[in-house]
This record gives sequence, C-alpha cells and structure tokens, in this order.
Amino acid sequence: MASAKKITINDVAQAAGVSVSTVSLVLSGKGRISSATGERVNQAIEHLGFVRNRQAASLRGGHSGVIGLIVSDICAPFYAELTAGITARLESQGRMVFLTQSGNDGEWMLQRLEMLISQGVDGIIIAGPLARGTDLRQAADEAGIPLVFASRASYLDEVDLIRPDNMQAAQIITGQLIQRGHQRIAWLGGQSASLTRAERVGGYCATLLKFGLPFHSEWVVECEASQKQAAEAVGVLLRQNPTISAILCDNSVVAMGAWFGLLRAGKHSDESGIERYFEQQVALAAFADVPEHALDDIPISWVITPAREMGESLADRILQRITQGTTTLRNQIMSPRLAGKNLSGLKG
Repeated sequence: MASAKKITINDVAQAAGVSVSTVSLVLSGKGRISSATGERVNQAIEHLGFVRNRQAASLRGGHSGVIGLIVSDICAPFYAELTAGITARLESQGRMVFLTQSGNDGEWMLQRLEMLISQGVDGIIIAGPLARGTDLRQAADEAGIPLVFASRASYLDEVDLIRPDNMQAAQIITGQLIQRGHQRIAWLGGQSASLTRAERVGGYCATLLKFGLPFHSEWVVECEASQKQAAEAVGVLLRQNPTISAILCDNSVVAMGAWFGLLRAGKHSDESGIERYFEQQVALAAFADVPEHALDDIPISWVITPAREMGESLADRILQRITQGTTTLRNQIMSPRLAGKNLSGLKG
C-alpha cells in the first residue's frame, strides 16, 4: 500500500489562502497576525493533519545557525565568487548556508524566499534580479526575518543593499586606456536590456566626453557572453572601423573571445594575403569578477569588481542584522580596482 502524502507547510498555506511566511509566523507565534487569520491557519492545520515539527519550530525561533542564500545562477562567475565569499565568512563564524537558485530572470525568487522562511533560517541573502524587491522585503518583514540584497546594478531603493560601482569601474579602465594614448576606443559585449551594462557604458561615455574624445554609437556593439560571437564581432568591428585602437569588453568571456578574434584576424592577414583588418596595435580591456590571481594570463587590462569581497561584506551585514537586531537600511557600494598586471595590448 502506498504511503499517504506528507502534508507540508505549503499545503497548509494553500488551504488557508495565505502565504507560507504567514503560516510560519502562526507556527512560531511571532509577528503580527490577526486572530481571524491565525484561526484560519489553525483550522487548515487540523483539517489536513499537518504535524508540527518541534525541531523546525525551534529553528523558526531564530537559533538555527543557518543562513539562507538565493542566487540567480551559481554558474555565473560573479555569483560563484559572491557565494564563495559569503560561505567562507559565515562558516568561519560557525554558521551554515542553505543555498538555492532562483533562475536568471528571478521568476522563482519569492517562492524560494518563502521556502527558506518555512525552513526556519535566521536570515536571508538574495543575490540576483530584484524586480520584485518590494514584495521580497515585505514577505521577510512579515516573517521577522532579516534580509540583505546583493545587486549588480543600483536600481532598488529602500532595501539593505550591497553592490559594485559599475560606472566608476568603467571610468577607471577607460581613463587608463586614454592615458596610454588611445583615442578611438570601442565597446564590445552585453545586451542593451542589462542595467549593469548600461551603467558601465555610461561611465565609458562620460570618460570619453571628459577627455574630448569622439563617441560613435556604431562602436558600441552588443554581444552575448560567448567567445565565438565575440571573436566574430571583433572581426566585423575592425573591418568596418580600422582606426579603432582599443576595445573595452563587458566581461571576461567576451574579452577572451575578442583576444582570439584579434589573433585570428592577424593570422588570416599573414597567411592568406587578405587585406589587414587593422594596421596598428589594438589594446583590450575588460571587467572581471574573479580575484587578480585567478585572471587569465593574456594581454588584457582588467578592472576588478570585488565579488568575493562583496560576499564577505554581505555575510558580515546579515550577521549584524541577526545578532544586533539592526534595522537601518544601507546602500553600500564596493569600489573597483585595476589589476596589477595590466598589459599594453595585442598586435594584429
């Protein structure tokens, strides 16, 4: 005989017509829940035969030692580095991390948040698209759970947030290229819908204007994070604009593809006699999320977005919220830095 289906907190929430976080509050006796809502939840519990887990109830009291972490894509270098920083710092403080993914568009973010709340975590860190940031914060507030956000861009207000300074990073690396004598600088990579890219392109354009250099919209080329597409895009870009002397790449994958594209262009012109795509040295620069020691040893200038350090700051912030009951919202910005091994470029 098949065993009966185990009744979960999600089943109770659905039957009572409330959120998972509301059921969690009723079970733990925390938060502000109306008597009518509490009665409806308890009736659903009794009707379904939900078994209250005493261990889970104690966890919901804030003594689990577990921190929930929601990331959009653990395979992306930024989120991998961020997660490494968070887990290392929390584990050094005797805490554990409950990790889950929400998807690149954040479509499962609220569901993942409610799941973590139902598991009785002490606090939650969210790293990814924050289009529903207000709903997420409200759900966490209702459950009495501290919540800290990590964002790659700066479009969310009224939350506890740590983010990189994308515009400053672009200004720094563009300025370095200009100081090295480059006056015709192109941009490669990213999609126009990306706010992170928009902030970086804004810094790039502002720096060109600051130094009185030309900006050409056709020199700003979209490209997915694909080495193959980046290599092909570089060839097209330089055939159409042979006087470009430097290319700023949106991420490390695009930068590697651009490097291969330059090698291919030079190789083809040498061996097949095809007209050269460019007659001068072309420098590459790019944004990186990994520490300097992990950068590829190729002739690219890097500006580093300190994702791992952001993770450590996020861990410190959530622990402060938990242990001290801090509720003040802060928008902390992590400054970028140039890698020490910036090189001069690659000849075509």
